[in-house]
Amino acid sequence: MTALLDYRSNRIVELLQEPAERRDAEWLRQALQQAVLLELATLPPYLCGLWSIEDPSRDEGVFTAIREVVFDEMSHLGLACNLLTTIGGVPRLADEKVVPKYPGPLPGGVRPDLTVFLSGLTKDSLDMYSSIEEPDHPVAHLGTHTSIGAFYDAVLEAFRSRPDLITGAHQVTRNMQQHGQGNSIVALTSLADVEAAIGVIKEQGEGTSASPRNPHPGEQEELAHFYVFREIFHGRKLVKTADDPVRWEFVGDTIPMPVCRPMATVPSGGWGAGGTAAPDAETRELLDSVNHAYSELLRFLEAAWQADAPAKAKEFLNKAIGQMFALQGPAQTLMERPLPQGGGSTYGPEFRYVAP
Repeated sequence: MTALLDYRSNRIVELLQEPAERRDAEWLRQALQQAVLLELATLPPYLCGLWSIEDPSRDEGVFTAIREVVFDEMSHLGLACNLLTTIGGVPRLADEKVVPKYPGPLPGGVRPDLTVFLSGLTKDSLDMYSSIEEPDHPVAHLGTHTSIGAFYDAVLEAFRSRPDLITGAHQVTRNMQQHGQGNSIVALTSLADVEAAIGVIKEQGEGTSASPRNPHPGEQEELAHFYVFREIFHGRKLVKTADDPVRWEFVGDTIPMPVCRPMATVPSGGWGAGGTAAPDAETRELLDSVNHAYSELLRFLEAAWQADAPAKAKEFLNKAIGQMFALQGPAQTLMERPLPQGGGSTYGPEFRYVAP
């Protein structure tokens, strides 16, 4: 079973190759564990980009847009965990084999040509963020790969064929409406609940076939994640330029690229691996402290979805969210520490799992 949980496996690809009639309860449990890993995999790279912005007040539009994407992804992770527990599964998050390592692939073999990495906010990282969120048929860009949304479509069809699997067990809730319509982590006790949750996850990331806008926005006319990242990449607002046929283009108002801390790309194995950018003792201690705090965050999340009492689940979830906010300060301190070889680049968090 551990091998099936390895984020470097092709498990999503293999699951999607199974014929519909064989997509039973075990298929759904495995698929939803992969969904949990997918949602987790997006958070460290997005957080590195967000935290690298030097002056959020000066670059408020970009900072706010990426911050809202991060909160959406937090909601998606919670909803994915509820999707798994409502059918009797248990999310696995605190395990070295499960936690994505950077640079590396997305879990399950999704978009196999994509390498997900940790760095400050740059054109390259924005391009990578866009590739994570890219729909099969974006309204302003031609896609050629199977999307995360297509995977969720298969999950939804499996739920529709077996609604009896939905038990409502071990559901964790949190009100997050201040970050957008449908952003709250809600209990999933019926097929309608499941359909709504999967709709939020898909449409906040990809938009819809008719529009690039997020149908569950925090603010009016907020874009889905893919288009948020493409706007910042292109440095122009996305606007509708024709109605028949409908056409959207990045030709609106300019969006200046923020001034960012020059966090370099974390090398495979972390800083110092293979003799690259070996940190001094003080920097290594700070890196280790961030890794331990991140690992504790994952253990709190696991405990939240294992707790029998709702009050205990809420306590663990609050601790996990507190840990995430506590990571920002030390992460930004690392982004101020220059690499020993010079060139102006700095360290940054590794987001590596370490056992207690």
